[in-house]
Amino acid sequence: MIGRKLGMTRLFADDGSVVPVSVIAAPPNTITRLRTPERDGYAALQVGAGVARRQTKPVAGQLSHLDKEQQRVATLREFRVEDVSVYEVGQTLDVSLFEAGESVDITGVSKGKGFAGTIKRHHFRRGPETHGSDSHRAPGSIGGGTTPGKVFKGTGMAGHMGHVQVTVKGATIVRSDSERNLLLVRGPVPGPRNAIIVVRKA
Repeated sequence: MIGRKLGMTRLFADDGSVVPVSVIAAPPNTITRLRTPERDGYAALQVGAGVARRQTKPVAGQLSHLDKEQQRVATLREFRVEDVSVYEVGQTLDVSLFEAGESVDITGVSKGKGFAGTIKRHHFRRGPETHGSDSHRAPGSIGGGTTPGKVFKGTGMAGHMGHVQVTVKGATIVRSDSERNLLLVRGPVPGPRNAIIVVRKA
């Protein structure tokens, strides 16, 4: 399902222990297209969620076979399935698909940290602060001059940090609230508040 991260809170288990949970708002998703092996080379469901104020022409063309209300989806994602024959276009999917105690994989875009140095980005150690040292947070050597005579790919350096797709695997659903369209998942999920989150069965 496609949802949005609302934030974090905590619940109390039956034994009195505190369980930290992330709250995901997942209103009913609509199946907008069926991908078949014969036509597309793979089997998948194209699912839409949310309401868009405006629609781009490419997306509008993809959704032209739906009625006007269903065409106004804000977010589209595809989910691979083994058999699409049990689904139909226009069918809605809600949080009742998931049960408490079930394991899920959660995908989102992590918080962007901007341009970060090597200490924050790669957990480098800093240099000494005293005894005449002026190398406090500098990254240090990145390779020899003659041997190897180059900088190896993947060498840790300062640069853009965060804002990448992250998947948390095996997260446990603590509660599934069909009345309020909420999923409560144990632990953190990627992204800031209101970030788009994709929940798949593990």
